[in-house]
Parts: sequence; structure tokens; C-alpha cells
Amino acid sequence: MSSTPKVEFYFDTICPWCWMTSRWAAEVAELRGFTVEWHPISLKILNEGQDTGSHADSHLKGLRMGRVIEAARREHGEGVVGQLYTEFGTRVHPGGRSDADGVIAESLAAVGLEASFAEAADDEQYDAQLRENTDHAMEIAGPDVGVPIISIDGVAFFGPVVTPAPTGDAALQLWDGIAAAAAVPGFYELKRGRTKGPEF
Repeated sequence: MSSTPKVEFYFDTICPWCWMTSRWAAEVAELRGFTVEWHPISLKILNEGQDTGSHADSHLKGLRMGRVIEAARREHGEGVVGQLYTEFGTRVHPGGRSDADGVIAESLAAVGLEASFAEAADDEQYDAQLRENTDHAMEIAGPDVGVPIISIDGVAFFGPVVTPAPTGDAALQLWDGIAAAAAVPGFYELKRGRTKGPEF
């Protein structure tokens, strides 16, 4: 693993597990001095044609926020993606907010973006890029996974799923272990049953 790896993180804003993993990845990036390329995907698109039950509403909210992120990215570049994800996620997860429109409006203002980007939430023209991101994430990480998906120097994997997100030396130790395991050809899965819910 290089000292300045190319790291890509594929996320749906609505997923709490993905959010915690993203905070861990951001912490490691800051400590190690590399950048993370953030890419929105859509759990709603990923689960098309399936009965998602109680998750249907949250998946739609994630899609709407993803559209706003994509609209802002087109206009202002890749740098706004991680910023908006942080603002959305902070309000939705530790903030406990469920009012997507309010979260979108406040987050755009916090990043200094035009309020008119909120209109993208219901504009399907942005779905094509979200679908492309989603398909690519599944291609590089393999079938039957969701978010988070991380790619390190071209080696992609689902996870890790953590609660709460580790910080400091623990964050670095987990990063090094996960990256080393994922880089082994033929390594596919390591899992134990979850006994805790998200701890923000």
C-alpha cells in the first residue's frame, strides 16, 4: 500500500453504517495525509424491483440527496461532494433529522452553495450518473454488497462496518489491517454478527 494511496469511497447518504465508516475513513485520511474521492451511489437504484419494505422511504430520501450532490458536483466540481455528504450526514445521523428538504436546504447554505440546487432533489436527469456510480461500485466490489464500498489503489471491498467509528491509533490500526487483507488475491469475506446498533 502506497503512502499516498488513491482512495475512493462510495456512499449513500441515508445509510448510518456507511456514515460511521466514512467518518473513520476521513479520520485516517487526515492523519495519513491523503485525500478521499467521494462518490454518491443510490440504494434505491441498487434495489430496483425488490421489496425494500420499511427502507423504501429512506432509500428515496437518499436518492433525492444524491441528486443534489450530483447537481452541485456538475457545477462546482468534485470538491463539494465530500462537503455536502458531511453536512447531510451530520444532520441525518447524529442529528437524527428525517426532514430531507430541511436537511438539503441547511446543508447547501452551510457549504455556501446556491439554494436553487435543492430543486435537483426531484430531477431525474441526475439519476443516470448515480446509476453509473452504483453499477461501477458493484462491479469493483463484487455482487451482493451495499455501502460502504472503499477502493484503495484499485482494490475495492465492502465495509468495514463499525460502531462507533474508531479514532486515532485505533483508526489507523483498522485501516492497515483492512487494506492488507483486501490486497490478498482471493480474499473475499470476514464477518461476525452485529450485536449493537449505530453509535454516533
